[in-house]
This record gives sequence, structure tokens and C-alpha cells, in this order.
Amino acid sequence: MLHAIGFLFGPQKHPRWGAFCAQHMPRKAGMPLLRQASLIGGFSGGIMGSTAAKGRHTTAMPADRSTLEEREAQQLAPWAMRAADSRGRDHHAADDPWRTCFQRDRDRIIHSHAFRRLAYKTQVFANTQGDLFRSRLTHTMEVAQLARSAARRLALNEDLVECISLVHDLGHPPFGHRGEDLLAELMADYGGFEHNLQALRIVEELEWRYPEFPGLNLSYEVRESIVKHAADKPGKHIPRRFHPDQAALLEACLVDEIDSCTYDCHDIDDGLRAGIIRLDALHDIALWRGAWEQASAESRQGTSTKLLCDRALRILLDAFLTDVVDTSSQRIAAAAIADTSDIRRHHGSPLITMSPSMASAKAELEQWLFQHCYRHWRVNRVFHSAQRVLRDLFTFYIDHPDSLPDEHQDRIDACGLHRTVSDYLAGMTDRFAIDEHRQLMAL
Repeated sequence: MLHAIGFLFGPQKHPRWGAFCAQHMPRKAGMPLLRQASLIGGFSGGIMGSTAAKGRHTTAMPADRSTLEEREAQQLAPWAMRAADSRGRDHHAADDPWRTCFQRDRDRIIHSHAFRRLAYKTQVFANTQGDLFRSRLTHTMEVAQLARSAARRLALNEDLVECISLVHDLGHPPFGHRGEDLLAELMADYGGFEHNLQALRIVEELEWRYPEFPGLNLSYEVRESIVKHAADKPGKHIPRRFHPDQAALLEACLVDEIDSCTYDCHDIDDGLRAGIIRLDALHDIALWRGAWEQASAESRQGTSTKLLCDRALRILLDAFLTDVVDTSSQRIAAAAIADTSDIRRHHGSPLITMSPSMASAKAELEQWLFQHCYRHWRVNRVFHSAQRVLRDLFTFYIDHPDSLPDEHQDRIDACGLHRTVSDYLAGMTDRFAIDEHRQLMAL
């Protein structure tokens, strides 16, 4: 059986990994072996088609699914989830000849209606407040990019990480977390509302892309990770079919960790752009102050405040990611994890996490953002109005279900009126909800 510490820190401890390193990853002086994993590139591109060391060019050949799965077997850590080991889909589908199951899932998510709607759903600042603020879609894309980068450094499955990143916010209603809070309140007596469970409903029931069955027919591991990636948060519910007694895959845990790192940094950026966050007040936070001082030291005299902020944000984000990768590597090694079976049985301290010192500094930053950004009077004013829009629409459709579109009326008998209305509202974009409210309330 392969040993975690050998895989991470030395080929001499891990014969199979050592043989691979000797062939494809010649040791560079002073570079930790784990970091060298990035030299081989992503698993979709891999080492095929590269130029030989002596300048001899090799002709690239297209990689089929079996080749991609073989690369995963060679390049991924023993505790990473391999596409070839997936538990499959609810509805039979022939294997794609050129894509692994997770690559196929990624493409299905990107082409879904729910994914496109994220472009017009609020992250923190409503898109009516400006064109350059993050939306749910741009946030999702940033999480996917950063999580793939971290997954590569940890030798986890990048394609699965990307799938989880792309789908993790699919269930958010319009108007950000304030919209979710209101729907949870309105649905309290009718099964509740939680955006991860709503994302699961979307990919299993609400999206209709195939005549034979509802949903996107995603792989088990992607759907499992939707409900487990933040399962340690209070009030989370895991359906029995996803085995609540089994821990989440490391790929899911990584997305959850990177998600908060991402929004901490881009919420600072958007808050500064909106004029809601004052730079002098932000300097009171140790984590930001350190990033700013480093950015200033690395920049030419006279560099604009805007460029210094951009550099400080990059420094802060890199510090988050490096800390997550380094701490997680140490935790995995200390736990003597051998494979994904060990991962699913692990219910001790988190394996994918930050160091205590970084987590404490990050918590201080998030508390500051909550007080000075998320609950700023200008943000509150917009979202109080937005909640009124959702509340009015919910009441209207409950009182007048015949005003729902036909495809939603057809679901009332199976799902119940309140769940049907909740699904309809959760699928709205900010703009559609506002327009619908304006039209219906004017009648």
C-alpha cells in the first residue's frame, strides 16, 4: 500500500511514484517534489506533444478517454478521485470516447440554463449598481481557476475540482445571500431552502436537456460534492443516498476552502471600487496591512493607489492558497492517508484547511468585511428593497398559481405549490425578478 508521506516528500519512500518522477519529473535542486508536479501540466494536456529536451519535436496525437484515465492513474495522488473509479450516473449513458466522465460533467454544467443565469445574479453588489462588480458567474469562474491551480499543486483531480467549482453556486436565488435568507424564511414550514440542496435539485430535476430523463445526469461524485463540500457548516443536510456517514472527497473540501479565499479578496476589490470600503480603515486589519506593505516594498515609488491595491490583493490571495496547499499537504501526510477509502472514513480534523494562524487572521478580515461591507447602509438599502420584491412575488404566486408559466404549473401536483414557487423564484435573475415585480404589482 502506498504511503502518504512518501508520495509527498520523496520518491525513495514511494516506489511507484518514484519511478514516475524518474521518468517524467527530473529533480530540480531546491524544489520540493510536491511543487514539481506542476511541471507536468494539467491532465487534459499532460506531457504528450511536448518538445524533447534535445530539441527533437514530437508529433502530438489526440488523447482518447482511456489515455486520459491512464494519465490520471499515473499523475494523481493515491487519495485523489480518479474518473475511472467513479460510481457512475443515475441514468445509463455510453462513455464518451474523448472525455473522462468529469470532463463531460463540466461541459454539461457550462451549457446548462442555470449556469448562464449566474451572469445576472448578485454576488454582493447588485448589477444595477455597476458593470464591473462580481456576479455569481464571475465569482464561480474565479473559484474554478484558483481551485484548479491548488488541485494541481496537491495532485488532486483538477477536472472534478472544476466541476464542483462550476456547480457550487448554481442554487443561489437572485439578490445574493439576502435572497437566500428570505426564501429560507418563507419556506421554513415547507421543507426549507438551502442553496446547495437547490443546486442538487437543479442538476437532478429542474434542468431538462434530454428527452429520456430530467436533470443533467452528472456523475455521483459531482452530485455528492454539491451537498458535502460545505457539510461542516451549521444546518447542512445530506440526503441518505449520498451516505452522510462518509466524509467528503478532498476535491470537494478544497473547493469549499478556496471559495472563501476567493470571495474575501474580490469583495475587498469590489468594496473599494464601490467606495464602500475605506482604504485607511482596511489598514487596521493585520492581514491586509502586511499585504499592502509588501506590495509597496515591491513597487516603484509613485505607483498609483489602484495598482498597489491590485498587487496587495494578489499577494493576499497567493498567501491564502500557499497556506492551504502547504497545511493540507502536512495534514494528509500526518494522517497516513493511502487512498480515497481512507478519505471517506476520515472524520477527524479537516485534511484540507489553513494553518491556525492564517485561519485566525482570515476570520478577523471576514468579521471586518461583515461590519464594513456586507452590512453597509448602501448595501442594506438595496437588499431590503430586493427582499420586498421576492416576498411580494412569493405571495402573489401562492395566491395566484395560475399566473405561473405552464411548465411550473405542471409541477405543482408532484412538488407542492410552495416548492414550485420557490423553484421558480430561485431560478430568476435579479433583473427578471425586478421586471416581473414591476409588471405584476402594476396590475
